[in-house]
Amino acid sequence: MKILVVSDTHGMDRRFYEVYKKEKPVDMVIHCGDTQGSEDDFDRSVNCVFCAVQGNNDFFSNLPRERFFQYGGKSFFVTHGHLYNVSSGYHRLLDEAKNRGCDFVLFGHTHRPFYEEIDGVHIINPGSLSYPRQFSHRPSYAIIDVDSNGDVKVTLKEIED
Repeated sequence: MKILVVSDTHGMDRRFYEVYKKEKPVDMVIHCGDTQGSEDDFDRSVNCVFCAVQGNNDFFSNLPRERFFQYGGKSFFVTHGHLYNVSSGYHRLLDEAKNRGCDFVLFGHTHRPFYEEIDGVHIINPGSLSYPRQFSHRPSYAIIDVDSNGDVKVTLKEIED
């Protein structure tokens, strides 16, 4: 199972399509918020399951603020992160994921890629495809690979502009 995780595209859709084309085939695309109205176009353009949540800049969106679901034998918690104060740390987010028995918690908002596994929970922020804030200032995303044994590999990737 291969999952493409993106966030914070902020209407700069070109990079989303480039990354999707580069990484396909994928089984699922997860967008962690701040599509700024592009979620329906993204959903129609991918040939797989598409999941998105509302970010703090998705003012007129009907997307949910968070999602909990099972996919490929794994449990996921997806949120933008601003409601969990992720700019100050990931503890509240991790606690919520652990309380719900999630294998993954995916979020955005900080525009900085991050990955760590803590207490069996994979905490992933793919960074931003539009306004990256990490040292390299390169747009970034994440790939989650789960093999047939259930083993997980998470890769953070940056793209050259």
